[in-house]
Amino acid sequence: MRGDILILTGTGLVVIGFLLIFMGVLISSLGGGEVEGGGVIMIGPIPIVFGSGRAATLAMILAVILMVLWILGFLLTRRG
Repeated sequence: MRGDILILTGTGLVVIGFLLIFMGVLISSLGGGEVEGGGVIMIGPIPIVFGSGRAATLAMILAVILMVLWILGFLLTRRG
């Protein structure tokens, strides 16, 4: 029962993500202005940052914070 809720939640989040991307493309193609964005993909402690403008800068800061937290968590659990 609990696994079903997680599957439905994950599927719902993926659908919402696709809808947001579609709406962003639609708005930008109708002349709504420039679109900027950025993101971070974490593979273990290694961040992959992509994007342009201010969003990429914020994504890079987030990546560094997440990387430091991951390494600290790893070191703290290894000692105990």
